[in-house]
Amino acid sequence: MVKLKLSAVSTIFLLLCAVMPSYAADPATASGEYAVLGGYGITHRGFGATVTQVQTVDAILRYGYFLSDEVAKGSLVQGRHELLVELPLHLTVDPRTRIMTGLYLLGSWKFTGLSEQKLYPYAFAGGGPLYNDLGLATQGTRLNYSYQGGVGMQYLLRPGVAVIGEYRYHHISNAGTAEPNEPLNSSKILLGISKQF
Repeated sequence: MVKLKLSAVSTIFLLLCAVMPSYAADPATASGEYAVLGGYGITHRGFGATVTQVQTVDAILRYGYFLSDEVAKGSLVQGRHELLVELPLHLTVDPRTRIMTGLYLLGSWKFTGLSEQKLYPYAFAGGGPLYNDLGLATQGTRLNYSYQGGVGMQYLLRPGVAVIGEYRYHHISNAGTAEPNEPLNSSKILLGISKQF
């Protein structure tokens, strides 16, 4: 049922991208962007205090708003500041099927120096609250917090539409508000599509 819902959301988004007019040529000139990402995550047992293996299937809705025009033009770091707001849905498939969801606020730097090749690398970091219903005895509360950072690449398919590949390090813990407090340190690989406006 969850796969069907994720497929339906992805299909609707792709159709909207196909029929909506493009208001901006690329991330170097856009005001913002919408994106949907999906992928897989797994914890790293032994990294920090992580002892439990948790695997997830992830779906993330993203809204990005550019905070600046291009800066440092002509340099290796030419790019733009972007604020990302994400609504994540992490469906755990191991050790049991459960849901994690919340709200992430991320700061991003989008490199625009490779626009002639239609490539837009980016780096980001941030976090936010996360409701966690994993039922693990090693976690003392369902209200947790996540911080994360990662890198990604957008490839412009046509004006205003890009495909995304992304890696992120993802941390979950309750910030010491309850005991026990096993952190879940994981890696996530995500693919998606974005629409600039």
